[in-house]
Parts: sequence; C-alpha cells; structure tokens
Amino acid sequence: MPSDYALDLYRGDTHRWQFRLWADAAKTSPVDLTAATVKSEIHAQGSNALIASLACTVALPNTIDVVLSATESAKLTTPPARWDLQLTWANGDIQTPVAGAVIVKLDATV
Repeated sequence: MPSDYALDLYRGDTHRWQFRLWADAAKTSPVDLTAATVKSEIHAQGSNALIASLACTVALPNTIDVVLSATESAKLTTPPARWDLQLTWANGDIQTPVAGAVIVKLDATV
C-alpha cells in the first residue's frame, strides 16, 4: 500500500519534492533504484483523465526528485484530483510507493 502524501499546490507555480525510499522501517537500508524507471502523474478523480505529468530524476541509491513545472501546474483545476509515484523494475514489476490527493489553489496572476 502506498504512503499517503497529499500535494497542496498553487496553480501555475513550479513545485519540487524529494522522496527517499527505504527497505526497512528504521530507514537504515536504502532501496536500490539502479534498475527502476520512475514516473509520476496527476489524474482527475473518477474519470482517470491525465491532467499533468511530473518530471522524475533518480539519485542513487534511493532518492527520487520530482518536479511539477509551471507549465504543467498551469493545467490544474479545482475539481478533485489524485497523483502517484510509480516505479517499474527491470523484471516488469510495478510498485507505487507514494500516492495521494491533489489540492489546488487557483492563481490570481496569469
């Protein structure tokens, strides 16, 4: 089950996050992301329509930098949305370590 992490966003702004993945609760054994492909998207709740894509970069051994660009952020609206961070391993296994709601505050300056 993914960890719950809500994104609280201001539309049109650039947003950045960093996630470190651990194989144990004590956070002493990093997940080796060497063979993983990472992607992240925001989808409309209910319809599953893609709203925005987030850029993901892996920094070995276990760090994922995620960026929602201002261009992608400008696509966001106020209806409910959800996001997730998905790993695809070399053997084809898929794992979602983090997911959650997307809360959008509309911008005033366009």
